[in-house]
Amino acid sequence: MGKSQQDLLWYTKRLKIRSFFAYSLVSFQAGHDFPIIFYLALGGSLLSYIYSAPPLKLKQNGWIGNFALGASYIGLPWWAGQALFGTLTPDIVVLTTLYSIAGLGIAIVNDFKSIEGDRTLGLQSLPVAFGMETAKWICVGAIDITQLSVAAYLLSTGKLYYALALVGLTIPQVILQFQYFLKDPVKYDVKYQ
Repeated sequence: MGKSQQDLLWYTKRLKIRSFFAYSLVSFQAGHDFPIIFYLALGGSLLSYIYSAPPLKLKQNGWIGNFALGASYIGLPWWAGQALFGTLTPDIVVLTTLYSIAGLGIAIVNDFKSIEGDRTLGLQSLPVAFGMETAKWICVGAIDITQLSVAAYLLSTGKLYYALALVGLTIPQVILQFQYFLKDPVKYDVKYQ
């Protein structure tokens, strides 16, 4: 006795509606006058839908699709956590937006091993669009420039020791990029991650 596709779609819609209602309650219980967690969850759901679904299908474009992944894995969850357990400040928005750009670079790492499949499916991942040589530099550039941008932001807000610590943590990252990933992104993708 299997469920029909229509039953499963209806069940999924009901589950989403209940979840969004719960997100609204959680927002108000956390002391917000505005249901911010509801809207963050709604935005995340919309982003996950348009990532794969036509007509937008963000994953067809390596830039937009990978930034959407970075935002959904880094920015939105962090914002929701801050909204629930703390205060969503401009500093948090700036830092997580920057790290969502780093997420673009991290997502490119996964694109190298699926380059043939992406070509076949017509997906313009960055390795397909620019070739492996250029894409590997875009990948590490997005990650490293983000780290240095965050360090600069921390420095500009008077957090010298945090900025120095971040630069110190970025140095081994760059060394490992040259030692492994930039030599052969397909062979060393798992080791690099």
